[in-house]
Amino acid sequence: MVGVTPAEHLSVPVYPFVVWIMAAFDPVLIGVSAYLGWKADQFGKLFIAAIAGLAVSVLFSWAVTAIGIPWPAPISHDGPTFFPVRIVAAFLWALAGYGARRVIKRRS
Repeated sequence: MVGVTPAEHLSVPVYPFVVWIMAAFDPVLIGVSAYLGWKADQFGKLFIAAIAGLAVSVLFSWAVTAIGIPWPAPISHDGPTFFPVRIVAAFLWALAGYGARRVIKRRS
C-alpha cells in the first residue's frame, strides 16, 4: 500500500447516471410491478407487489446475464445491482398501475 492515499484505498466505484436509470427501467420490473399494482385492491398490497416485482426482476436479470444475453439492466457478480434504485422503482411502478386502475374505474 505504498503510494496509495487513504482516499484511493477507500474509493467506491462511480457508475454513470445512465446505469442507475437502466436499473429503474428494467422491463420485467415494470411489467410485474405494474401488473400486480393494477390487481391490488388495497394500498398496502403495493408493498407486496413491489417486493414481488423486485424479486422476479432480479432473478430474471441474473439468469439472462448468466446465459450471456444482453439485457438493459444486467446483474452479475462483478457489476452493480442497485437494489435501492430497483426497490423505489418497483414501488413507483406498482403505484402507477394502482393509480391507473383507480382512474379508469372512476371514469366508467
